[in-house]
Amino acid sequence: MSSAGEGLSRPLPEQVRSHVVDLASQVLGSMPAAAVPPPLRNIARFEPRKRARLGSTPIAAQLETDKEFREAVAEVLTASLPELVAGLAEGAVPPAAEPVLVAAAAYLTRPPGWVEMVETARADLERSAAVAEGSAQEQAVTRLREQLAAQKTAAREESERLREQLKAARAEVSDLRHKLHAARERARAAEAHAAAMEEAAQEARAAAASAGSAGESELRRLRERLSDSERQLEAARRAAREGRSEEDTKVRVLLDALADAAAGLRRELALPSGINRPADSVASVAPGRPGVRAVPARALADDDPALLDQLLALPQIHLIVDGYNVTKTGYGTLTLADQRNRLLTGLGALYAQTRTELTCVFDGAELDGPVPVSAPRGVRVLFSAPGQIADDLIRQLVRAEPVGRALAVVSSDREVAESVRRMGARPVPAALLLKRLGRA
Repeated sequence: MSSAGEGLSRPLPEQVRSHVVDLASQVLGSMPAAAVPPPLRNIARFEPRKRARLGSTPIAAQLETDKEFREAVAEVLTASLPELVAGLAEGAVPPAAEPVLVAAAAYLTRPPGWVEMVETARADLERSAAVAEGSAQEQAVTRLREQLAAQKTAAREESERLREQLKAARAEVSDLRHKLHAARERARAAEAHAAAMEEAAQEARAAAASAGSAGESELRRLRERLSDSERQLEAARRAAREGRSEEDTKVRVLLDALADAAAGLRRELALPSGINRPADSVASVAPGRPGVRAVPARALADDDPALLDQLLALPQIHLIVDGYNVTKTGYGTLTLADQRNRLLTGLGALYAQTRTELTCVFDGAELDGPVPVSAPRGVRVLFSAPGQIADDLIRQLVRAEPVGRALAVVSSDREVAESVRRMGARPVPAALLLKRLGRA
């Protein structure tokens, strides 16, 4: 063994230190508890794998300072590597021995010149590491060169692909230019044709304007014939369905209207209840029955709610409501079901106040399927049939009434208003009914 003053100028190489600590941790586990150095007694209780990992620093320090502990570890090493230990004791290092084992055996057994043996092993390990690093660098360079070659190949392929795409794009641009030129030519031709058509249309409008009066007269005559035919057809259907004559119904309605009008006129003029003498009527003119055409003469605006009150005061008046036209004017943001319910609720309240005949017409095309509707008392609810719009159903209702009965149609549709006005009914704006319902 070397003298106690001999020691390393640098720490053990990490590989050698790890090997020595692993060997010492194994020995530490097999030592009697009394022989374990005090600083390592807690570490000795660890599992073998934890001893080397958690107690590496204390074990290495104990090996450096505790000769007895180091010699105990050296005995185990000598038993496992007797030839190596014997060669080191004689100052001869076996040529095939691993530098890590040589350095570990020299450090633990401390033969003469062990420091030089450790340094020689350190040098061998550093050379091996340098060689390994150089080999790794060469492999990395080779790998990078291969990657560079692959990237160059991919770049060439990508360049060829892009050239083909550029070539195709240029061909497409050329084709698009030709198409654009052709489209411009077609557009110019279309503009010229449109100008010619506009000129022809102006001439046609002028000719149509000159013949407009005759055409309108013929159209009115045809419409009247169509209205008569529709009234006759509806009368036949209703007579077949109800088993009684439509004329009887119209006469009864007119009689009721005349009776109510006569009673109202008698009250308004404060006429005596007795029968007038024949001579009293010689120079008199019987006043006409008030109707819906006389209402606007009372100096009321079309948007004045009082106008609707005067209409509802007429005897036996029939108020027909264009349902969705009114609801979409007043509360179009609601669902169709909520619109119908809100309008019918208001019409029910109006009937309770006035006892006026009320008919509300909805467009059946707005429905996806059958919809249960609970009509309020006194309100007739109708939906147009498939293929029919609510406007046509409203016109049928107006034509079904006897001539001379007071009729009012609530709709802001200009076409509906004009058509029912020609048929003798009074059109009422939807806003007017909404104001009246809001007041109720």
